[in-house]
Amino acid sequence: MMALDQVSTSCPDTRFSPKKAFDHQAWNSGCHISIIWYFYEDDPMNTVRYYDLSNVQGTARGWEREERILLCVPLRDAEQHMPMMFSHFRNFTYPHHLIDLAFLVSDSKDRTLQVLVQYLEELQNHEDPKQPYGEISIIEKDFGQQVDQNVESRHGFAAQASRRKLMAQARNWLLSAALRPYHSWVYWRDVDVETAPFTILEDLMRHNKDVIVPNVWRPLPDWLGGEQPYDLNSWQESETALALADTLDEDAVIVEGYAEYATWRPHLAYLRDPYGDPDMEMEIDGVGGVSILAKARVFRSGVHFPAFSFEKHAETEGFGKFSVVGLPHYTIWHLYEPSVDDIRHMEEMEQERLAKEAEEKARAEREKKIKDAFDDTNTQWEQDKSEMQKIAKEANKEAKESTEKSNSGSSKDSKPDSKQEEARDSKKTQERKGLADA
Repeated sequence: MMALDQVSTSCPDTRFSPKKAFDHQAWNSGCHISIIWYFYEDDPMNTVRYYDLSNVQGTARGWEREERILLCVPLRDAEQHMPMMFSHFRNFTYPHHLIDLAFLVSDSKDRTLQVLVQYLEELQNHEDPKQPYGEISIIEKDFGQQVDQNVESRHGFAAQASRRKLMAQARNWLLSAALRPYHSWVYWRDVDVETAPFTILEDLMRHNKDVIVPNVWRPLPDWLGGEQPYDLNSWQESETALALADTLDEDAVIVEGYAEYATWRPHLAYLRDPYGDPDMEMEIDGVGGVSILAKARVFRSGVHFPAFSFEKHAETEGFGKFSVVGLPHYTIWHLYEPSVDDIRHMEEMEQERLAKEAEEKARAEREKKIKDAFDDTNTQWEQDKSEMQKIAKEANKEAKESTEKSNSGSSKDSKPDSKQEEARDSKKTQERKGLADA
């Protein structure tokens, strides 16, 4: 392979003999940057390929100009995330046939590779003709990554420097193996992005920047606040951080979000306004690697992900030392993975929940016993009322009977008195009659 530019006076290597005749000098004078592939005389392909790289610079409306995107995804022990990632792939609105997929599978202990192949076969054989993607590249390369994939290990401070340097190597290997002369854009995407607009490629591309990243947050359980900034690797430089860098060893790597390095940098994540303009741009000096859209010419110019301490930074943050734009109000959401502290807190909450349930159960049992002892209050009242009415009725009956007996005795006693009164009345009458006769 040979790269030629406008000022070059080079000619094909004498070891190569193109089978297809052409005027090299005339062609060379008409191109800014191009690549020609030459093949040995005995090559059976009989092919010469021309690539005019001035036509793959990347524009704001690449989907209209059929600009190709190389979508790169580093993978390690990512089997559990495959369904979510391919769900996003199926829903991208950028024309799928203009997107080439490249995966680097490294240091994996699970079935990442097998599951990846399975999902790719389903995607490429989809009945919807708009679903299949362009060229697919799967690369296997181990880098001796010893850090576990659990949250505590991956995000622990002690592992950050070595881990990020190895991640940078992985990105550079993947890019160098998959980037083709016809790619206008390169999009880096982490496998564990949970929520993002389906139009993210067009949305970022419209800004027509060399390198651009969205804001990255993550959802949290309600008891942890509901949401939280996730990617703190996108930041603006600060005087404090520059002074700190001058005090560190040459191979040291400054990492954000750790008490060991108080940089006081403005982070893209913390400047988010849920109601802000999603197209608002912010120049940043560090860039997170969750979701990066870059023009391919940036990498062709020699830019890469430093796998060493570059100005006291490495991997994507060192890459950001070149030129990057971030969108503080354009947010995608990373998958929530509970930390050890979160898990411990959840266990405490679970114990509290079980204790509360046990207490409620015991109280319910006590109430049931009381209810069973007194039965239903309404039924008991009816029974008491009936008993009281019965007693009152019996008391009334006894009182009535007693009154009747008393009245009966009084009547008997009063009869002789009446006869005596009648006798007296008769005597008085006779006396009055005698006086009258006299």
